[in-house]
Amino acid sequence: MDVAESITLHPGGLPGEAAALARTRIAAVTQDASALVEAVRIRLAGAPGRVLAQVNAEVDGRRVRVQLAARNIGEAADRLADGLGRRIRAVSASWRPRPWPAAGDRAIGVPTTGSERIVRVKSAPLVWCSPDAAVRTLDAMDYDIHLFTDPATETDAVVHRVGPTGYRLARTRPAAPPQRPATPLTLSPHPAPPLTDRQAAARLTAAELPYLFFADPVTHRGRLLYRRLDGDLALVVPAG
Repeated sequence: MDVAESITLHPGGLPGEAAALARTRIAAVTQDASALVEAVRIRLAGAPGRVLAQVNAEVDGRRVRVQLAARNIGEAADRLADGLGRRIRAVSASWRPRPWPAAGDRAIGVPTTGSERIVRVKSAPLVWCSPDAAVRTLDAMDYDIHLFTDPATETDAVVHRVGPTGYRLARTRPAAPPQRPATPLTLSPHPAPPLTDRQAAARLTAAELPYLFFADPVTHRGRLLYRRLDGDLALVVPAG
């Protein structure tokens, strides 16, 4: 089977030639990779003045993702292919902190303003893992912030980027720093603020933040609110 034919494509209403261009660029990257690249899915969507693009794949059994906004389909296809190539090389080699932001990443970027409307709520079982493992997932999946549960403290937590090669850890409750982390990690001195979803949306919007980690005031579980590339808000909550 031709590599391009094995790629699942969601064109998002864009013209057929635009979708074909993205498929061709991604197929070239996967075909030239030294690793096994499977389950490739491309999602495209048109928005005023921009194209939203995402590619998900499995590289030697590990999930990776690239997500971006571009000015046109040509730029989106090129940057999507470049980003996937970097993820493939990173997964195939020994892990190192990923430069942030990488050259060309999110040339348009996530909007800093928008409505307080939460258009999507994702209920996800949080993975119990060390902050080091959470950082690796953050990089592989092209997240700005990653919500997980820290087994050392049994608290929900997030890791996010704080500079070219640094990461920060924040928890729902105060706790001691991790023992000898393998990544350049700093610890937030403040626990996640207890907020309702509506209060969190108002705070994120007023401060023009890209994301906000907070705690449910009733359950004390961690919750993550973030602004999507299309300008709306999405919420990640622990399942169960």
